[in-house]
Amino acid sequence: MALPRILVRAHVFLFAPIRRADRGASVVEYALLLALIAVVCLVAVNTIGEPTKSGLEKANSSGWGP
Repeated sequence: MALPRILVRAHVFLFAPIRRADRGASVVEYALLLALIAVVCLVAVNTIGEPTKSGLEKANSSGWGP
């Protein structure tokens, strides 16, 4: 009966740090993914923003509205 208890303790002692390191790696992966999404959003806003701005200014100067 003592052997399974020793194996469980050995398993916890040996593999617990690996699980913690894996959890840390997933946090880094999520941070990198979030940074990539932010960069894509900024590029999209800068790409779409200028034509939208000029189109709205053109519509504003054409006399439509109050």
